[in-house]
Amino acid sequence: MTHPPVVPPKILSDVRANLAQREVVETAALPWEASPSGTVWRKPLYRQGGESGPVTSLVRYAPGGAFPEHAHPEGEEILVLDGVFSDEHGDYPAGTFLMNPHGSRHSPRSGPGCTLFVRLRQYPGVDRPRLVEDTHARDGWRPGLVEGLSVRPLYAQPGYPESIALVRWAPGTRFQTHTHWGGEEILVLEGEFADEQGRYPEGTWIRSPHLSRHTPFSDTGCLIYVRVGGL
Repeated sequence: MTHPPVVPPKILSDVRANLAQREVVETAALPWEASPSGTVWRKPLYRQGGESGPVTSLVRYAPGGAFPEHAHPEGEEILVLDGVFSDEHGDYPAGTFLMNPHGSRHSPRSGPGCTLFVRLRQYPGVDRPRLVEDTHARDGWRPGLVEGLSVRPLYAQPGYPESIALVRWAPGTRFQTHTHWGGEEILVLEGEFADEQGRYPEGTWIRSPHLSRHTPFSDTGCLIYVRVGGL
């Protein structure tokens, strides 16, 4: 893994902080920004309140990269996109989904390097579980609501608004028009996702606000991360 070109550290401003506005970001076009660690870089997708507020970002660890021990106020969510992510609790290869609840702590690092999708300070509540899910395992997948969809649920809990899953679309799959109650967030992991508003290749991040609507499909097939509710 080569070191990416980076933007030097700077005062952190809000990024796409208006949750009532639809956002579409091709993450491959974003520069990597330096973090307080010299071996970890970030592409912020959403940030409100600087280092102390909620953040959604892509994070890259260089081989041998590490970040100081830290707590997870209002929780942390991680999806390992490539490489191997590690902390004192274990090693997490590509495809691992983690939820670290409010009050937990860790000292993250990566031996070979890795790229992560990370959400910080967006899961308040003292009764959320710690989760470690291998999404590459065959078990856990189930048929979706229409032919051609397969769903791998990752997180849902009574009393909280979020529902998180991976969704695989076979080529040519169409889904009905639907409304996003509580909003919807998508990261395209493989292939090309589409709706009546555009086409979204691998690496595209989409945030649709509360009560927005669309009619999604995929001509080529795709794999997407989906989070519904909580916006």
